[in-house]
Formats: sequence, C-alpha cells, structure tokens
Amino acid sequence: MGGPRRTADHYSKKARAERYPARSIYKLEEIDKRVRLLKPGFKVLDLGAAPGSWTLYASQKVGPSGRVVAVDRAALTVGTPPNTVYVQADALAIDPAALLAAAGVKGGFDAVISDMAPRTSGHRFVDQSRSFELFCRAVAIAAELCRPGGSFVGKIFQGEEFETARGKVRELFEECRVVRPASVRSESYEIYLVGLRRK
Repeated sequence: MGGPRRTADHYSKKARAERYPARSIYKLEEIDKRVRLLKPGFKVLDLGAAPGSWTLYASQKVGPSGRVVAVDRAALTVGTPPNTVYVQADALAIDPAALLAAAGVKGGFDAVISDMAPRTSGHRFVDQSRSFELFCRAVAIAAELCRPGGSFVGKIFQGEEFETARGKVRELFEECRVVRPASVRSESYEIYLVGLRRK
C-alpha cells in the first residue's frame, strides 16, 4: 500500500493526450520558450532522463541533425528516436568522457539538462540535501561537457543550500536564471536553475 494517489491534473491529462510518459515535459517546454534553450542541430545531454519526456521533447526540437544523449539508471519507457542515444548508467558514477564517446559528440554539448531528483523520504531536509547532491553532480558534468556558449538546466529542491547551488551556476555561466514553471505542482518545492552562455 502506497501513499494517497494524486488525481490527474490538467498537465497529466495533456501529457497522456500528447503521448508523453510524464507531465514533466511541460516544465522543459516552458523553460525552452523562456530562454530559447534548444535549437535544430544542437547536441543535448539529458541527465535523469527516465521515463523519457524530456528526451522526446529535446529530440523533436534539435531535429534530425541534432543529437540527444539520455542518461538514467532506469530504462526509458519510450522508444528512442533515431537522433537519440540512451546510456543506462548512474549519473553520480559515470565518467563524463564516456558520455561524449558513447554519443559520438565532439566539442561538447550545446545544452546539459537535468531533471534528476531523489526518491523522496518525507523528510524535507533529507530530500533537499539529496537533491543538492544530484544538482551539484549535474553542474560538475556540465562543467566538463558543456561547450563555451552552451546552456544548463538543473532541478533542485529549495532549501538552505539553494544559494550555494545558484553560486555554482554563476561560476560557470554568464547568466543564471531561476525558473519555477507553471506546471510544477503547487505543493512542490522544486525549482530550476538555468545557466546561459557557458564561460
């Protein structure tokens, strides 16, 4: 027996109708519209990709000439489009150089995006700390693999370490924006930090 089931809201129903595996698609879509994150031909690294909504959206945006590398310990629940490579691995342990090799990408990624989140425990401080750890790992991977001028998106649970997380993005990127998409559930304390123009 699990906890109470969430009722399907507007975004959940829309995701099903549009054949996306999760409502998280609309978070990335809003961020993309705000900052013009993804363009045709871009090479994108998607961390914490399962079940695959962000991967599908990114693959459509970058088109046949682009490439998306999706990384997650869990398998994707969607088929991978022709311009997508799926790497089943733990983002906390994988060698960033291996991602470039697996993808056949040279010169780095145009965008590193991360929707990674811990399995929530119900203890807010614990969940925030675990989220911060995942966020920092995403930033570290972006530091190695995001090309100059490239972008970063990372999810984090707001908490005491939020300003430290924002500082890490500011160190690497010329601009850092804080975005809370409209599709984030009202009770959630997740937020996204967006880094633009990799130094």
